[in-house]
Amino acid sequence: MPVTEKNILTRLYIVAGFLFLFAIAVLVKLVSIQMVEGEKYRKLAMDRTEKMFTIAPKRGNLYSDDGSLLATSVSRYTIRFDAETVGKRDFEDNVKPLSDALAKLLGNSSSHYQQLLRKAKVNKNRYALIARNLDYSDYVAVKQFPLFNKGPYKGGLIIEQKIVREHPLGKIAERSVGYERVDEDGYYTRVGLEGAFGQYLRGVEGKRLKQKIAKGQWKPIGWDNIVEPKDGYDVVSTIDINIQDIAHHALLGQLEKYNAEHGCVIVMETKTGEVKAISNLGRTSEGKYYERLNYAIGESHEPGSTFKLMSMVVALEDKVIDTNTVIDTEKGTYKVYNRTVRDSKHGGYGKITAAKAFEVSSNTAFAKIINNNYKDNPEKFVNRLMNMNLHRELGLPVNGEGTPVIRYPGDKGWSGVSLAWMSHGYEVSLTPLQTLTFYNAIANDGEMLKPRLIKAVKEWDKTILKFEKEVINPSICSKETARKVQQLLKDVVEKKHGTGHGLYSPNFSMAGKTGTTQKNYVSKDPEVMKYISTFAGYFPADDPKYSCIVVIHEPDKSVGYYGADVSGPVFKSVAQKIYASSPLVDEVDVNDVETKNLEEDYQRYFAASNKKYNQVPNVEGMSGMDAVSILENLGIQVEVKGNGKVKKQSIAKGTDLKKVNKIVLVLS
Repeated sequence: MPVTEKNILTRLYIVAGFLFLFAIAVLVKLVSIQMVEGEKYRKLAMDRTEKMFTIAPKRGNLYSDDGSLLATSVSRYTIRFDAETVGKRDFEDNVKPLSDALAKLLGNSSSHYQQLLRKAKVNKNRYALIARNLDYSDYVAVKQFPLFNKGPYKGGLIIEQKIVREHPLGKIAERSVGYERVDEDGYYTRVGLEGAFGQYLRGVEGKRLKQKIAKGQWKPIGWDNIVEPKDGYDVVSTIDINIQDIAHHALLGQLEKYNAEHGCVIVMETKTGEVKAISNLGRTSEGKYYERLNYAIGESHEPGSTFKLMSMVVALEDKVIDTNTVIDTEKGTYKVYNRTVRDSKHGGYGKITAAKAFEVSSNTAFAKIINNNYKDNPEKFVNRLMNMNLHRELGLPVNGEGTPVIRYPGDKGWSGVSLAWMSHGYEVSLTPLQTLTFYNAIANDGEMLKPRLIKAVKEWDKTILKFEKEVINPSICSKETARKVQQLLKDVVEKKHGTGHGLYSPNFSMAGKTGTTQKNYVSKDPEVMKYISTFAGYFPADDPKYSCIVVIHEPDKSVGYYGADVSGPVFKSVAQKIYASSPLVDEVDVNDVETKNLEEDYQRYFAASNKKYNQVPNVEGMSGMDAVSILENLGIQVEVKGNGKVKKQSIAKGTDLKKVNKIVLVLS
């Protein structure tokens, strides 16, 4: 073979070898992509055309203690049209009757909808908007309309559902009812009852497959979800909407009268610790009031003279005094080192008993009692306060509880004047609810209960969890001490010279303590100094059913600032109206009646809310909040007059829903 031909053949072999190796490399890569990375690329391709979306579940209802709605979830529907999936003949046969049906339901003219649908067909629009925020009954009606009744493929119907949270009480208890929100990073913001009991209310998310269409939009595939969402449980709270309404309006009126910065009211059931009302109102820059922050639970501040009850209990328990022990208030001043304690009455009260000192709220008397008896062993005084759980948070399920401050000798801020100032409510700090918990314990003969905001968790008519009273401390003091200070609290209101005597009424009894705390007292400038006005106590005085605290911050000093004048009238108004609306009846098992009524109301509302209506339902006898929720979910505008249960409805039951735009409910 010639040399030239041999060289050419060698080169061909080399080229063929390289081609063979390249082919093997390509084959290996294809196998690698198919076997190893195939899933990755298939998923990437799928993500570009189809994607699994999360469906929010229907959040459970939040009820008051009588079964009325505090918060509920309702479905709202958006209707869109996919013009590409509809055949030309089906479209032409149905566009006119479909437009007529849409016009009748939604209010625009038939020609408006014909134009909208034809434009979508011409432009091959796969996501044309037809209507937003339809309620369930309208959504069901739309599904039966001509063309749309052929479904998502032949009929082009696209339905998007969202869950909307509604609060039938509106602005009343808005902050206390609260909310639970989650951002795109999965961070939860939890406020009030909604936030505290979100673990029960929120339910389990579902899954829905959607297809990517033009302009980055995603269209649901088919009728059904891949995974159905599971609705949340219902939560029955301890809130009484009638007491809540009373507390809210009494507080609002007093805040407006005194042009105060903010305030709160809490009403608690003495024997159970159930919180029946909790109202928090703060002033806006326009001078209006709304539920801005949860001051009742979150704001820890110096309580002032309401802390004299705690000091009195300590002194009586340690037997360093009795109620008839005489204290010389001198001329209304008492100097401890370089600071002077002063009474609000110029010239003081002279020599008075400890009981009288409590009645008139003498700062100098209490400073002397505590400082003189504990200055050689201050730990004894503080230990007694701590034994009564005053240094601990209540451990509430609601986020943001303020931290109590009870300093111990040697702590930062402790000094030689600390005992004298702690005795009448300075150099200590408590939230309104922490203070009320102590007063409730005194009303309860010494048994301290944890404030409770929830009664039960339900799934439809089945009780999943039931919550009973929780004891923090079975005996914060002896029954003897409890009864002595109960009489003192009663005397504050009933005795002529008591600081709360202006609240006295012969028609019903109350017991409590006033408090007027100076804010910014380090400054000597009277313009800078502000006040906190407080009244804490319980009623009836001899057989307490409810405890209550009212705290109002920074009232206009030119109008008034003493606790008895500013906060006391709110306490009295709440007590008076609860008396009027809830007369005490002997020999009635209230718990059995309440449980039975609650169960009956719950069952009735549940049945009504899950029924599909074509006619106006009968809501007479139903709670106003429940009736509003049911009727608004049917697309009816509701006007409410009065409070309580529905006495009369302006549109008779059985009236065709299509003929009704508005209904008036008279409550009583």
